[in-house]
Amino acid sequence: MTLTIVDEPRAVTGGVDTHADSHMAAALDRIGGLLGVQEFPATPDGYARLLAWLRGFGTVSLVGIEGTGRYGAGLARHITAAGIRVAGGWTVRTGKTAAGRASPTPSMRSVPPGRPSPGGPPERPEDVMAWPGRSGR
Repeated sequence: MTLTIVDEPRAVTGGVDTHADSHMAAALDRIGGLLGVQEFPATPDGYARLLAWLRGFGTVSLVGIEGTGRYGAGLARHITAAGIRVAGGWTVRTGKTAAGRASPTPSMRSVPPGRPSPGGPPERPEDVMAWPGRSGR
């Protein structure tokens, strides 16, 4: 008897915290496990590198991008042009560094809808990740 092992591509979800000059990206597996965190420049070359990095973990099914109407607009267009679904308005609770920038570790935690964030219950609805098809509550 022969046993065949089928290695299916891993489904990956990306999350991006956008800033004027750089974007902090996180790759998550299908159950919300953190695969990696990486910073990329907020340029067309940086968008391509970010997408290639995400694809290095598996098949990218969705990318949540904070600020699709401002700092994340160019990235959202790039990801959409690649045929990948974008969830705009993606927001999570973040810690702040001494410089005032979002700290990548707390900002990349996966918080299922309707659950309190790791730091306690959200103070505002926008403090909970807005999942596609959900109100974020």
